[in-house]
Amino acid sequence: MKLINFKWQQLILGLGCLLLMIACKSFYPTTNSDVKPLKVATDPTFVPFEIQTASGNLEGFDIDLMNALAQPAAGLTLSLSKGIAKVAGFAVQFESLPFDGMISTLQAKRVDAAISGITITAERLKTIAFSRPYFKAGLAIAVREDNQNIKDFKSLQGKKIAVQIGSTGADFAKTIPNAKISTFNSGPEFFQDLLNGNVDAVVSDAFATLYAIKNGKLKGIKVVADLLTQEYYGIATPKDSPYLDAINKGIATLLSNGTYKQIYQKWFNAEPPQLPDSWP
Repeated sequence: MKLINFKWQQLILGLGCLLLMIACKSFYPTTNSDVKPLKVATDPTFVPFEIQTASGNLEGFDIDLMNALAQPAAGLTLSLSKGIAKVAGFAVQFESLPFDGMISTLQAKRVDAAISGITITAERLKTIAFSRPYFKAGLAIAVREDNQNIKDFKSLQGKKIAVQIGSTGADFAKTIPNAKISTFNSGPEFFQDLLNGNVDAVVSDAFATLYAIKNGKLKGIKVVADLLTQEYYGIATPKDSPYLDAINKGIATLLSNGTYKQIYQKWFNAEPPQLPDSWP
């Protein structure tokens, strides 16, 4: 009898410990190690928004912004769909992807989001969704320093123009009368073609171009004229994304608590402009 009682005592004690473990797990919030990572596509050739260092790490304005959205400092506790994560603590898993492949990848839902200086346009909104604007940008003309002929939009007519495939710069170049357009996968490629004299000008993002010139990455190149366009970047997601509302609330928080301003000043050494709540 004593042996049987001892076995029952062990069984009851074991069941009690198991119930206690289950209760503790349900009481305490899920940690980041249990969170499904948010897969975010980015093209690490768009300096200073996305940069891949020699060690293989990613850095840049967009990278800092996305990481800030994932930090508890954002002060948000809104749960995402199916209880996958909290806005303040979702993990980010970056995936390098060529810019021209991002829209189709989002449509196929192979990633949860994309951030890579992606301009919000009516055409793109037909197939994917965007967050509220997080950056005010625009296109500019870049030429070799010794070029005195190209000074504005009109002087681009009939010239050889280089653009990044799938970009708004490529769309804009199509409106230039008689222009001979060359498309490239990344900025370093078309700027090299410009320096080699194979094209007359590049139409691309003004901030990225000016940053590269300022930091000595584009020697022998200058930006001419005012901005050709005014654009806004957004974080892109598939249609009906369960993460979009959380991302929007996160951006609003970063704008209000000063985090966005710190990131902007870190990369551009200037006061950030006012951003609209939505587009257009």
